[in-house]
Amino acid sequence: MQKENCFYLGKIVKKYSFKGELLVKLDTDDPEQFVKMESVFVEQHNNLIPFFIAESSLHKSELLRVKFEEVTSEADANGLIGAALYLPLNMLPKLTGTQFYYHEIIGYVVQDISFGEVGTIVGVNDTTAQALFEINRDGKEILIPINDNFIKKVDRTAKTILLDVPEGLIELYL
Repeated sequence: MQKENCFYLGKIVKKYSFKGELLVKLDTDDPEQFVKMESVFVEQHNNLIPFFIAESSLHKSELLRVKFEEVTSEADANGLIGAALYLPLNMLPKLTGTQFYYHEIIGYVVQDISFGEVGTIVGVNDTTAQALFEINRDGKEILIPINDNFIKKVDRTAKTILLDVPEGLIELYL
């Protein structure tokens, strides 16, 4: 499996027991949806390796306690601490309304209620304090904060996002 066909699920943060159980910090608001997984891809040496799950449960509501079939000792578990976990993109739960995954909106056209057509989303910058839409408008980059109050409609069929941003924000870039 290639990494570009997967989404980041979380990271193995520590051992739970001497029998090889591990605790995973999930990158999700809804950890319950990942309790019944049968397998997961673990990143090792820049490769995604499938690991089968013998059992899993939530630990203190935010961590996933996992027992992999192949990991039977504390030594085996030590080698996995810090590893990232991935799942195929087709396992992402479908989002509705104004919710979206960053990777799915690349190529969407952004329209603003007041300004009109802004441009095309070419990326999302989530390395800043607030994630930003990276929009290309005739070769110029426009950055707009991804804010629930700005997003009015996500049309997956037409591949458009309708925003209502503060007056003058778009014009700053033009």
